[in-house]
Amino acid sequence: MIDPERIAATIVELAAARGADKTICPSEVARYLGGQNEDMWRPLMDPIREQAIKLDGEGAILIKQGGVRADPKTLTGIYRIAIAKGKT
Repeated sequence: MIDPERIAATIVELAAARGADKTICPSEVARYLGGQNEDMWRPLMDPIREQAIKLDGEGAILIKQGGVRADPKTLTGIYRIAIAKGKT
């Protein structure tokens, strides 16, 4: 398994590369880290969610649902990740 620090760094890196006012899908992070084989990237989805929630709490990224900021404490379902303003 990939360590949490690498997952967190990759989330920030990919979100920053996408740019302000744009988002990435958590599966993009999973595929970047685990490759295109679903058996390799699919198990990364929960650890990515955990790190995204942590990073949102730290102000590094924003978790969005339906184009608006989501509350990470009640996050369920599909979400997107945006770099926080001033972090690009």
